[in-house]
Amino acid sequence: MKLLKKAQRGFTLIELMIVVAIIGILAAVAIPAFMDYMKRSKKTEASLQLNKIGKNAKRAYSEASSYVVGTSAVLPVKPGTGGCCGGPNNHCAPVPATFAGDATWKQLDFQIDEPSLFYYSYVGAATVFTALATGDLDCDGTEIIYTLAGTATNGNPAVTLTEPAINAD
Repeated sequence: MKLLKKAQRGFTLIELMIVVAIIGILAAVAIPAFMDYMKRSKKTEASLQLNKIGKNAKRAYSEASSYVVGTSAVLPVKPGTGGCCGGPNNHCAPVPATFAGDATWKQLDFQIDEPSLFYYSYVGAATVFTALATGDLDCDGTEIIYTLAGTATNGNPAVTLTEPAINAD
């Protein structure tokens, strides 16, 4: 007489618990790293826009032997007291016409055409200028500030970008 063995199908509870534990460990490691990558990607906006301001300021210096003189409006306009937080997707809405309406931004040929996480300001004299990018990336009330300082020594324009501390936000 032959005994028929039934084929075992499915997973045991122990096997399922091991899989869940492994997924939990992977998530505990991956989620903080992912959040850091997200913050770093958001910070690149400030560097890119300040680089654009720096190039335009150096161009203006080479054409007129003077940086753009003036104090710009802080743009884009913050929707509330929390920086760009409170806007759509916690971004400042782009309004290129406000940049075009400000004499200093117009001379610098600078405007923001896309939603941004930072708002920008510029203060310039003949041989020096300072441009700031200020933003609250995670809407926790802590703003970070990128500073672009321009100088002209012996007729040579130069810019220096200063980034906030790594975990300043």
